[in-house]
Amino acid sequence: MADEKTMMDPVTDDAGAVESQRGDDSGRPSQDVQRGVKQVEAAALAWTKPTLIAVFVNIWFIYLVNAFQGAILSSLLPFVTSDFESHSLLNVIYIVAGSMSAAVFIPMSKILDIWGRAEGFLIMAVFATLGLVLMASCHNLATFCAAHVFYTLGFSGMTYCIDVVTADISKLKNRGLAFAFTSSPYMITAFAGPKAAEDFYEDISWRWGFGCFAIIFPVVAAPLFFILKFNLRKAEKQGIIASEKPDRTLAQSIWYYVLEFDALGVLLFTAGLTIFLLPFTLAADAPDGWASGYIIAMIVVGFVLLAAFFLYEWLAAPTPLLDYTFLSDRHVVGTCLLDAVYQVSYYCWANYFTSFLQAVNNMSVSNAGYIDNTFNVVSGVLLIGVGFAIRKTGHFKWLLYLAVPLYTLALGLMIYFRRPEQSVGYLIMCQVFISIGGSIFIIVQQVSILAAVNHQHVAAALALLNAVGTTGGAIGATISGAVWTNTFQKALVKYLPASAMPDLPGIYESLEVQLAYAVGSAERIGIQKAYGYAQTRMLAAGTSFMVLAFVATLLIRNINLANHPQVKGMVF
Repeated sequence: MADEKTMMDPVTDDAGAVESQRGDDSGRPSQDVQRGVKQVEAAALAWTKPTLIAVFVNIWFIYLVNAFQGAILSSLLPFVTSDFESHSLLNVIYIVAGSMSAAVFIPMSKILDIWGRAEGFLIMAVFATLGLVLMASCHNLATFCAAHVFYTLGFSGMTYCIDVVTADISKLKNRGLAFAFTSSPYMITAFAGPKAAEDFYEDISWRWGFGCFAIIFPVVAAPLFFILKFNLRKAEKQGIIASEKPDRTLAQSIWYYVLEFDALGVLLFTAGLTIFLLPFTLAADAPDGWASGYIIAMIVVGFVLLAAFFLYEWLAAPTPLLDYTFLSDRHVVGTCLLDAVYQVSYYCWANYFTSFLQAVNNMSVSNAGYIDNTFNVVSGVLLIGVGFAIRKTGHFKWLLYLAVPLYTLALGLMIYFRRPEQSVGYLIMCQVFISIGGSIFIIVQQVSILAAVNHQHVAAALALLNAVGTTGGAIGATISGAVWTNTFQKALVKYLPASAMPDLPGIYESLEVQLAYAVGSAERIGIQKAYGYAQTRMLAAGTSFMVLAFVATLLIRNINLANHPQVKGMVF
């Protein structure tokens, strides 16, 4: 590792560009950066150490609420879809939401760079709140799916905004530790979330599992917006930065932002990815399977739209979504490939895991949630250790030599242990190994891509990483859905007794119907065998993708973080 090339700015290969980002004694933000970057540098130059601590504390509480809500959602979602008799369409919700979210990150990076960090965070917080309100009040699957899109778009976009702010206010060598601190609440909610979900489901209503957070979340999120805006105003009063007001009419502003945010590119990418991925989940329920007209049409139209997106971005977009200078750097390509492979591999099997634990291992909602959240418990502790290791050594690549083989091994073991006759203890063991590898992936990917750019490109680099990862998650969910729809129902036909055949549609579509059969009955044993048949094939698909993670590791450079200054002001 030591003899690999260490680059100050692999994207531009321009040490001078990085030099302009060094902390200096001028007390002024960098002048060769966009408005949003200049504003956050000015705020960091104006605020005090207690304010910096307050920002990190507020971010920690936002993550706490987000993690709590996410743990409740993952436990309740199978019952929500079962309520609408659509348990088999669980992956459709993830695919649509993931595809929409993937297209938002890069335009959001432009909002953060052009309008400012506070404004981007506010927009995403509004979307997240709207999604929670709609999920709490919906009465059919279509409305819930739309609500979940708003929710996923808002919370993933808000998390992205917070990650950018965290990068803005921390030195590169400390950034892994900063990310680890802000992510630590997941360790708490791993236990509290599933238990709360069980109480909501059994004693109140799954709707209140979302409704209460529609009230709590805005209250917790608001302080970060006001802290950023207050300190920007403070910087303006101190003369650190001048107030900027664009000299444009309303019509000119609308047209400017349509071009700047590449509205046509966003539309082509979102529509193309969603339309292309959905048929792989829906084909099994179509009248003529893969030969159904609308299945073929969706695949063709989706492919054409994606092709049109890449051609438009390459040849015609005034301000392309993708910065192709990023894609010319092997380090960036390797980091994005690692994230995509990790997300595809994980979502090949994860979405039906809690359903498996309840139907096969007879777990309660809370106990299934505890096991599913093993990752959050392990990562909450391990991320801090990974952050310290990166800070101490100044390097991160060596961690991948541990994580990639361990994660791949854990998935391979899970293929064997995720069967009805296996002990749940072996599942937990595999989850621990998966959590160790995944925790390292999360921190290393973020630090790695940020090490390749200067401060001006922090938002764009994280946006590219998030877009690739979210797209990978949507692809993984698509593979999971395709495997599920093409194996689970057939396995039910094979393993269920003849007396249960009239109830086959209900068993296939509802987790509640599955759980209604007594443990040890012929019907329940048949359901358990069907789960085992489907899950082992999902895991085999996920494991096969990890081969590409070894390739990605070789592409990533061993950059020395200590020699790569990036931000200004009072930072961590």
